[in-house]
Amino acid sequence: MLEGLADMAKQHPGPHAQTPVEHPGQRWWRVMCLTGLDYFSTLGYQPGIAALAAGLLSPVATIVLVLVTLLGALPVYRRVAHESPHGEGSIAMLERLLSFWKGKLFVLALLGFAATDFMITITLSAADATAHMVENPHLNSVLGGRQVLITLLLVALLGAVFLKGFGEAIGLAVVLVAVYLALNVVVVAVGLWHVATDPGLISDWADALTAEHGNPIAMIGVALIVFPKLALGLSGFETGVAVMPHIEGDPDDTEANPVGRIRGARKLLTTAAAIMSVFLITTSFITTLLIPPAQFEPGGQANGRALAYLAHQYLGGAFGSVYDLSTILILWFAGASAMAGLLNLMPRYLPRYGMAPHWARAVRPMVLVLTAIAFLVTWIFDASVDAQGGAYATGVLVLITSAAIAVTIAAHAARQRNWTIGFGLIAAVFLYTTAVNISERPDGVKIGACFIAGIILISLLSRLARAFELRVTSVELDDVAARFVRDTAHRTIRFIANEPNGRDLAEYRDKVNQIRADNDIPVEDDLVFVEVTVLDPSDFEAKLTVQGEVLHDRYRVLTLQHSSVPNALAALLLHVRDVTGQKPHIYFEWTEGNPFAQLLRFFLFGQGEVAPVTREVLREAETDRSRRPRVHVG
Repeated sequence: MLEGLADMAKQHPGPHAQTPVEHPGQRWWRVMCLTGLDYFSTLGYQPGIAALAAGLLSPVATIVLVLVTLLGALPVYRRVAHESPHGEGSIAMLERLLSFWKGKLFVLALLGFAATDFMITITLSAADATAHMVENPHLNSVLGGRQVLITLLLVALLGAVFLKGFGEAIGLAVVLVAVYLALNVVVVAVGLWHVATDPGLISDWADALTAEHGNPIAMIGVALIVFPKLALGLSGFETGVAVMPHIEGDPDDTEANPVGRIRGARKLLTTAAAIMSVFLITTSFITTLLIPPAQFEPGGQANGRALAYLAHQYLGGAFGSVYDLSTILILWFAGASAMAGLLNLMPRYLPRYGMAPHWARAVRPMVLVLTAIAFLVTWIFDASVDAQGGAYATGVLVLITSAAIAVTIAAHAARQRNWTIGFGLIAAVFLYTTAVNISERPDGVKIGACFIAGIILISLLSRLARAFELRVTSVELDDVAARFVRDTAHRTIRFIANEPNGRDLAEYRDKVNQIRADNDIPVEDDLVFVEVTVLDPSDFEAKLTVQGEVLHDRYRVLTLQHSSVPNALAALLLHVRDVTGQKPHIYFEWTEGNPFAQLLRFFLFGQGEVAPVTREVLREAETDRSRRPRVHVG
């Protein structure tokens, strides 16, 4: 169960997979098919949800959605691809703008919405695949009324695949996407032909629109209000950026400047958006005109499967069944892509924050946890595609909104006035869209809040449990500090832990006298001061930089920079022991104050009661007591 670490670059390629450096990469159009598992598969349920949300206005609202896609989301993510070419996405862009705990908590909140997006992708895709199975005329009598059970089985099968292992999926994704899009071209062409050969359909639709809304201006106004409900059609952009490491670059690309990869990613995003825009407009048009409104309602034959309804209606049972099979496969594989995304997204951030339990580094336990959560979501929503649409749209919109805000800030920082104004307007549109979606369908916020609360709670408990780990990635001494260490190596090495205040002569003189008196240190023994400056206490792991200086012509001082005082001191002691072969001694004085309050100070701000925590870090890092540096407190 615990075999292997969560290295999804080799085991689970997906939307957030990290491609190894030696990976040759794939052509951008092949990687687009991997993204298309999530993006293009929404055609399975998007037209039906649009019809339920907008009614006769579905085509008009869809055109608004397409304009927002091409003029809003696409430019934003083309900029994200340039700013974050290694697959980190907009979350990493915002992470760089904020520091300390507010930055960490903000990222955890965004991870909660990202988890909502990917988790609902799994459950909604499985539910829609079930709808295509149950409503198939050949299977309805056998599978009818068992939607929840079938959806749970599909989710379990998905989890079983990941427990077994999930190999490179791009080749299979290309086949699935190509077949699925080809079948949709046939359905759309036949649907448009039937509309064209029956002019009464368009006139009846236009008359009904006029009777219901009065005039074109009112129609556009209503479409602007209802189009946020169609936001499922915006999915895929975040994953499109996240798969960038899979894209083949130019021969002269470097990690610092992967020009070819960025160009390929922009082609991917633009092509996918163009293809999807054409399908969104045409499918909403033919489904609105050719399918009776009652069939879109829960229990109707077109509910969650509008295009499959048309395939059976106009192309026969054989073609319809082939279409159902293709849709089921791509929807199920979209869930696989989302599962891989979750398995890659969480380890990208949480371990760096110290907010992941040790077992989370193994793939299989995480798969079981995610599968159990998917079971719970499926049960809560009764495997309903319509009920989960709001939650899915919320996750998608929050991520796109955060991306729009991130690129606006990036353009402002680059002093690009026109781009700043343009991206600011786009961000405002997505803020409106997100707010409307949340106000009308708060399920997404509720689920997102549950994920956020769960992630933050587990993360903080995990960090608390790992608080005494040695969290130093490397120790770097400058020339002066290295000379201090060499000079003391031939005698007992004694350090004084000092919290710097004024750093005047009296401070160091009084400190030396106090430490010698408290610990009976002979006058002839050398003492070296050690002072730690805390940089960002919210960082879990960081390198330790050590600089040496001589103050007041007599006191040698090592100044350390790290995120935690006890960890910095413990790492320095272990480094000096390894370099000199001697066990160094360090001397503290007790800190005044409540011990519990001091522990909280250490947990949140990297300070507090330093002496016992330093000793505990040393005890966990070095189990052999005979080799452990000595800690003295007086």
